[in-house]
Amino acid sequence: MKNSILEQVRLELKNSVDEKTLDTAQHFFKEQITAYGVKVPVVNKISSSFLSEIRSKSKQEVFDLCEELWRSGMLEESFIACSWSYAICKKFEPSDFEVFERWVQNYVDNWASCDTLCNHTVGEFIEMYPQFLSKLKEWATSENRWMRRAAAVTLIIPARKGLFLNDIFEIAELLLADKDDLVQKGYGWMLKAANQAYQTEVLDFVIKYKTTMPRTALRYAIEKMPQEMKAQAMKR
Repeated sequence: MKNSILEQVRLELKNSVDEKTLDTAQHFFKEQITAYGVKVPVVNKISSSFLSEIRSKSKQEVFDLCEELWRSGMLEESFIACSWSYAICKKFEPSDFEVFERWVQNYVDNWASCDTLCNHTVGEFIEMYPQFLSKLKEWATSENRWMRRAAAVTLIIPARKGLFLNDIFEIAELLLADKDDLVQKGYGWMLKAANQAYQTEVLDFVIKYKTTMPRTALRYAIEKMPQEMKAQAMKR
């Protein structure tokens, strides 16, 4: 049955290839990606068409399907894996962290897969089980660039809700001098999201570290601030 669903998904993806999307897909990534060349809204539609079937399965069955999708190395299949794992978030248990950590460590190899998994599946898990914030801080010290980015982008949606501010600042401090521009953008984005609920606190953080924070991270962090706050943050 598992193979049957995956065969259907893969057939639909192959039948939905858009030549322009295929030709331009690589332009959005510095690292090499492998893709069918299917537009994201079409991928989402294919993914959604299986959701009722996915929700009727056990969590382990869904995770096994997701694992197979991740293992393919195809960009669009990773998006479907992210969608299906998030669709069963009500079934998440603390032990599932090991599954998500393995996916980030072993399969994530581009910013789009990283953000799609972490914004939703992992972010939702952390809201349910905030004791795992300490694990995100471990990710922030990993040699794997995607784990470091994941440490930050997992907290984007919680940050918008005004959650975990102290932990957000701790993770930003751990990533502060990171040389990788995708990690810098990741924690800058996290700070920008926290700014929605804590404008003054985020500005104070940025000003405190503005001489050591890379300009890429700083610009992301202050993007939505009022002009006078931006000027304050950018002043050397």
